[in-house]
Amino acid sequence: MLPNKDQRWVFSGDCTPRPAGQGVTRRVLAHTDALMCVENQFETGAQGPLHSHPHTQITYVLSGTFSFTIEGETHTVRAGDTLLKTNGVEHGCTCLEAGALLDIFTPMREDFLSE
Repeated sequence: MLPNKDQRWVFSGDCTPRPAGQGVTRRVLAHTDALMCVENQFETGAQGPLHSHPHTQITYVLSGTFSFTIEGETHTVRAGDTLLKTNGVEHGCTCLEAGALLDIFTPMREDFLSE
């Protein structure tokens, strides 16, 4: 199940994870028209292919280890690290050690609600 827009309380157990690529699941959490919170679980070796979108995105590494590329620059990130990807900037990752990312988007990702 997906939470409703502007839903005040969103409990993770009520949000069904959806496939988001091989070895990746996505759980859409609270969102409004202007903001969206999304949890992504990665298996070791799973990738978020290089892409860009018209949303600013902040990623917080909840657990695991990832190799992230943002606009051609690559770094290894771990739990507690954050990454800023402004709209239109190409970015992607490879999961080096299974883990989870928390993404915040502005504006919200309509495409995530229709998948």
